[in-house]
Amino acid sequence: MILKPRLQDLKIIGFYLGKIILGLTLTLSLPVLIGLAFHEINPTLDFLIAIEIALIFGIILNRLCFTKDDLNWMQGMIVVSLSWLVAMVLGAIPLYLSGHYKSFLDTCFETMSGFATTGLTLVQNLDHLSYSHNFWRHLIMFIGGQGIVIVALSFFIKGFSGAFKMYVGEARDEKILPNVIHTARFIWLVSITYFILGTLALGITGILNGMTSVNAFFHGACIFMAAFDTGGFTPQSQNMLYYHSLSFEIITVVIMILGAINFRLHYHIWTGNRREIFKNIETGILFTTIMITFSIAAIGLTQTGIYPQALTLFRKGFYQLISGHTGTGYQTIYPVQFINDWNALSVTGIIYAMALGGAVCSTTGAIKILRIGIIFKALKEDLKRIMLPERAVIVEKFHHIKKVFLEDKPVRAALLITLCYLGLYGFGTLVGIFYGYPFLESLFESTSAAANVGLSCGITNITMPAGLKLTYIFQMWAGRLEFMSIFVLIGFLAAAIKGK
Repeated sequence: MILKPRLQDLKIIGFYLGKIILGLTLTLSLPVLIGLAFHEINPTLDFLIAIEIALIFGIILNRLCFTKDDLNWMQGMIVVSLSWLVAMVLGAIPLYLSGHYKSFLDTCFETMSGFATTGLTLVQNLDHLSYSHNFWRHLIMFIGGQGIVIVALSFFIKGFSGAFKMYVGEARDEKILPNVIHTARFIWLVSITYFILGTLALGITGILNGMTSVNAFFHGACIFMAAFDTGGFTPQSQNMLYYHSLSFEIITVVIMILGAINFRLHYHIWTGNRREIFKNIETGILFTTIMITFSIAAIGLTQTGIYPQALTLFRKGFYQLISGHTGTGYQTIYPVQFINDWNALSVTGIIYAMALGGAVCSTTGAIKILRIGIIFKALKEDLKRIMLPERAVIVEKFHHIKKVFLEDKPVRAALLITLCYLGLYGFGTLVGIFYGYPFLESLFESTSAAANVGLSCGITNITMPAGLKLTYIFQMWAGRLEFMSIFVLIGFLAAAIKGK
């Protein structure tokens, strides 16, 4: 028998959702500072309006739903799934007021793409967007990469035992430190440290390439936030083509790889355990899958003969591959070139890379490498059971921060999440075909949206059907949260309707 949710469940969910909204309000104040610094009056007012609306909703929820009760697993998952939808709507307000979007749906698409670190965009006339609005587009990627809940845990919530339920609900099931609040703060420490270093490197490179110092460091900050958090937004409409710089591309490749690495691995590197890089199953499989998928793409590109020189193949082929595999979505080619210049084999290599993704507990989306490793180990164990004598004791293990013995529970979880992603990729592909797009293009764009990548072959634009925009919004949301919290929300709504 399904039980109808209690009023107390709604109060607890509302109270902590209000806390998340108030935490998000703090981040809306940063573009205000950018607007004041660049003397942008109207954009500053856009963000002040959004702050006022967010404060009203956050305070109302906190007052009406005030409770001292802690979250249980169900409530924590629901708070997370709802907070991403609320963040999408509130974050869309200042962008919609900018006048650079066709509709409010387009701005919701933009903010979900930003928070989910996807990078698919529907902005119009990006080259003339204000500094404050452009900064906000990239800041939401920086927030989304670490996690909306991480913002609240780090800067707004003093501490409560239900924090871990929300932390897990945001697709992070690994604690770096014993306390989840300290884990959240360490994630921000890593991110901000790299932010300073990455912005300096990109800013200096921009100056050397002829940009003014203000523009160079503004672009450097924006590019870093999107690259480290494996999103694909850029301040200019030509994406990475705007910079025409090999050094810029090399720096962003390094940043993308850093963003695709597990934060637990970052912790061990920071504390001096650098050997973990070579021992960890994720780094080994990530390197292997990069080589395999690039080989597929390179063979296809060699057949076309479009990039005959090794340097050109790196800048036009490998760059797209590593951008797709890390879930970043930066492009050094125009979207239509995937269809017009690349053949089906090379495009398939990129699709495979996008579908796999980076490490767990990183800023990437998609299936993730650890799950691929666990499934491979399980397959290896089953083959041994078949081939070896029945009396043989078979133990399969792998190294992930520590020695881990393979058990049924993580194998089942890895398989379920993998199947969910494959189903999500297929669902978006069918919707794209329904609206008249070819199969390969539909699969490419669907995988990019669901895996939170942001590479585009040209389908994503302001003229695409509203149904497809909603489909991609759902895919980005579900792919970023890795399904569990969304399944719980759906079950909660079903119980509210049919429960007794």
